[in-house]
Amino acid sequence: MSFRRQTAFVAIAAVNFTQVQEFYQRLLNQSPTQEIQSVYAEFELANLRLGIFRPKTDAEFSGAGTMSLCIEVDNLDEAIAHLQSLDLPLPEKMMTASHGREIYIYDPAGSRIILHESIAV
Repeated sequence: MSFRRQTAFVAIAAVNFTQVQEFYQRLLNQSPTQEIQSVYAEFELANLRLGIFRPKTDAEFSGAGTMSLCIEVDNLDEAIAHLQSLDLPLPEKMMTASHGREIYIYDPAGSRIILHESIAV
């Protein structure tokens, strides 16, 4: 399993989602390229995708920053097997949302990395 050819983007958690989305719309002078009303907005720049999402709970990011590195993988089960082969700590659970399946892992500095498998559209 290699992450070199996978898509990655930056995600910002925003409890005040609407305000943050409007801020980035004005800043980037564009509408979101993808949007789930009041939950998710994505902006596409030359070499970066910026996602803004409403966290499920206010406590989801307590004690941590609001940015996450999101890496889209073709097969989440293979990505988990790759983590196991590296003896990295495995997440306690896999989440399934309207946009696909994902797991969270953390780097040594405590930054969250989301491994995400999109659902076929």
